[in-house]
Amino acid sequence: MSPHTEITDLLDGLAAAWNAGDATAYAAAFTEDADYISFDGRHARGRAAIESAHRWLFDGPLKGSIMAATTGQVRPLADGAALVVSEGGTAVAGGPHRPSIVSLTAVRTPGGWRFASFQNTRVAA
Repeated sequence: MSPHTEITDLLDGLAAAWNAGDATAYAAAFTEDADYISFDGRHARGRAAIESAHRWLFDGPLKGSIMAATTGQVRPLADGAALVVSEGGTAVAGGPHRPSIVSLTAVRTPGGWRFASFQNTRVAA
């Protein structure tokens, strides 16, 4: 399988975990020391913090929300590293779609590709 396909599959898995409300599976897409910056500037440092933040979201304000994501770009940066740009967004049941552009850094690890960084920018209406 090509790195592009593996990374695209990882992004698809991220959306599937979100849609299932599964914070553990969502966080598993990230490296142990990942940096995760949400649309409002909150910075989660590490997989455990990413999981904790998303468990709170999935059990609370974003319970039942749906994420849609498309991979617009996977650009190799070096052997075992790539920049990913994705467009998509989330919607809470009955609420409006909130579009975002996300940039991620994917790295090859012994366990497969994982995201080492994530930065979400909300698209202005």
